[in-house]
Amino acid sequence: MKLDDNVMKGGFPLPFPNLDSIESILAIIIVFGVLVFVHELGHFLLAKRAGILCREFALGMGPKIFSIKRGETEYTLRLLPIGGMVRMAGEDPELDILKPHMEVSVERDAVGKVTRILLDKTDSGSVNGTIVRYDLEHQLTLTLNVDGEEQTFSVHPQAHLVKDGQEVQIAPYNRQFRGKTVSERFLAIFAGPAANFLLAFLLFVAIGLSYGVPSNVPYLGEVRPGGPAAQAGLMQGDRVIAIQGQPVSTWKEIVQIVSQSPDKELLFDIERNGQRKSVKVRIYNDNNVGKIMVTQTLTYAPGEVLKYGAVSTYEFTAMILKSLGMLFTGAVGLNDLSGPVGIFKMTGEFAQQGLAVLLKWAAVLSINLGLFNLLPLPALDGGRLAFLLVEALRGRPVDPHKEGMVHFLGFAFLMLLILVVTWNDLQRLFLQ
Repeated sequence: MKLDDNVMKGGFPLPFPNLDSIESILAIIIVFGVLVFVHELGHFLLAKRAGILCREFALGMGPKIFSIKRGETEYTLRLLPIGGMVRMAGEDPELDILKPHMEVSVERDAVGKVTRILLDKTDSGSVNGTIVRYDLEHQLTLTLNVDGEEQTFSVHPQAHLVKDGQEVQIAPYNRQFRGKTVSERFLAIFAGPAANFLLAFLLFVAIGLSYGVPSNVPYLGEVRPGGPAAQAGLMQGDRVIAIQGQPVSTWKEIVQIVSQSPDKELLFDIERNGQRKSVKVRIYNDNNVGKIMVTQTLTYAPGEVLKYGAVSTYEFTAMILKSLGMLFTGAVGLNDLSGPVGIFKMTGEFAQQGLAVLLKWAAVLSINLGLFNLLPLPALDGGRLAFLLVEALRGRPVDPHKEGMVHFLGFAFLMLLILVVTWNDLQRLFLQ
């Protein structure tokens, strides 16, 4: 399994893959659907654990094409496959539709608590009146003028507002995002990127369990026909004890000795079926690097597979961070970046190379998504985390209107960046 180095540098080779292949199209849909779903699921689970009312769990953006309500949350599929969202209470103006002097009807439960506030002109409620005042966040009360007399009602914490046939559940302050502690909000936001890192780890583990992971034991794996090892009579499963009299105990030691000995003849001491023998091998010169055309042995041991998953996740994370550093230092320019078109193209190409390659690419994309969202830029998870850190340090939150404006400007910048990198993709597609 080999990923092109350009994958990690932001550039993507051409030509564009044959998207007429149903496998490629399905791979793109499944890979991006899973990455977004896992990211949003991280937000969703930690928000629910903190007691935040999650109004919507959406895959995609734009108009709804499918929705289903389960419990307090509406699960939706939206038209544009460019992300997703978990809409938490307190992040939208859903209660602004309730105003003083508005004529409403209310429905109550058996103990007299208001369960539904009907905003349309109707007499279907048990009580009809004009709103005098209300507090649906802290005291959970609603005062109405009923036939010239003020009456105050207790409101159920899961009461609904009803307008034009649409119901919206109220959100007491302790069910809103802003009503939670800094640590609870921090975890709810951080959980999205963290879920992507966890997904990458699990994908690498799945690769290891399915296809094995390279072992560092000094045994020969596949001996390629016609290569130096095969010509010398070495066989798969041979244990290398020493090379030129130098004892070896790991595969890395074998690679180090062989790679430094191009065009040389080395004496291999091996053990095969309990018997020891010595074999002379003429080392092949590949651009001044010695090779004998033998692969590592593979292991499926759970401990080694878990280690492979952790190490691979760490190494790709470090590689991507290095690439990001090159972008900020100017070593890599915007012209070297690719957007959705380039990523879709690479996903289609890797899908045609087999499941193992596609899984590895999906793991790399998941790490990319996690790291990108952790960047301290407005409108990203990292930007929201930065505001929470500022709040923790100063002891009070940043003005919501100012924070909202910063996130709006950040979102506009990100949209502009996506347009630029998409234009880069299209130029590479049609001009090369």
